[in-house]
Amino acid sequence: MHCRRNATLLGRVLGVAMLVCGMGQSAVAGALPDGEDSHSANLVATDTRQPAEVLLLGSFHFSNPQRDLVKTEQVDVMAEPEQAYLGALAARIAAWHPTAVLLEFDPQHTERINDEYTRYLADDFVLPVNEIYQLGFRVARLAGLRRVDSFDEQEVGWNAEPLFAAMKKNDPATQARFDALIERVSRDMARAHATLSLADLLRRANDPAEDRLNKSIYLLTNGVGAGAGFEGADAAASWWHRNFRMYARIQQHAAADARVLAIGGQGHVAILKDLAADDPDVRVVDAMAFF
Repeated sequence: MHCRRNATLLGRVLGVAMLVCGMGQSAVAGALPDGEDSHSANLVATDTRQPAEVLLLGSFHFSNPQRDLVKTEQVDVMAEPEQAYLGALAARIAAWHPTAVLLEFDPQHTERINDEYTRYLADDFVLPVNEIYQLGFRVARLAGLRRVDSFDEQEVGWNAEPLFAAMKKNDPATQARFDALIERVSRDMARAHATLSLADLLRRANDPAEDRLNKSIYLLTNGVGAGAGFEGADAAASWWHRNFRMYARIQQHAAADARVLAIGGQGHVAILKDLAADDPDVRVVDAMAFF
C-alpha cells in the first residue's frame, strides 16, 4: 500500500516536472501508473475560478516630460476635437464596467492623486494635461469607482548607464546600430504626431508591431558585454524587473471575475501584454476594440 501511494505521488511530481520542461502530455501519461495519467496531466487545470479580465491600454505621455529615450513634440490633447474624442473613448471603456482603474504614477502619491480624484467627482478639479487624468479619471468616474490606484514601480528602473559606457568603449558597431534605430524611431514618432489623429496615435501605441519594435531595442543591445560584464543583459533585465513589479501590482487587483483597466506608457504595456498572455488567472481584453 505504501509503495503504491509513493509511486503515485512520485508519478504526479514527475508529471508536473515534465509539463514544466515542455515534454508534453503524452510523455506525462507514460510516466504515470495506470489510471493516474488523466488526473495528473491536468493538475495545472484544477483551479475552476473565473479569470480576471485585464485591459492593458498603452499610451504616449500626454504631458511629455522628455524623460524617455525617444523624445518628440506631440499632439495637443487639450484641443477641442481631442477632448471630445477622449470623452467618447472614456465612455466606451467605462461601458466595459472596470472594477479597478490602475494608472502610472508614483505609488507614494496615491493619497494626493485620490484627493484630486475625490475633488473631480465633486466637480472641483480641472483635469491637467496627463493621461492619468484625461483618460484614467474620466473612465473611473463613469464606471462609478470611488478611487484609482497606481501600478507603477519607482524603486527599480532601467539601469542603462553601464550599458552605454560599455557600448561606447567596446562595441561601436552596436552603438551605431542603436543610434540609427533611435533616430529612425524618433523621426517616425514625430511624423505620426504631426499627421495622425489622437485616435490613430492611440491605435499606434497599442499595435503589436509597435510592441515588437519597442522590445527589439532592448534585444539589440542585450549582447553588449556578453561573456564579460554582461552590461547589455543586465540593463535589459533591469527594465523587465521593473515591469514584472508593475505586473505584480496588476495581479493584486486581478481577483476572480475582476475587470482591471491599466493605463501606462507603451514601453511598459508592450511587456505587460506578454506577461498577461501567459497568466492562467487572466484573460486579456484587446484595447484596439475601443479606439
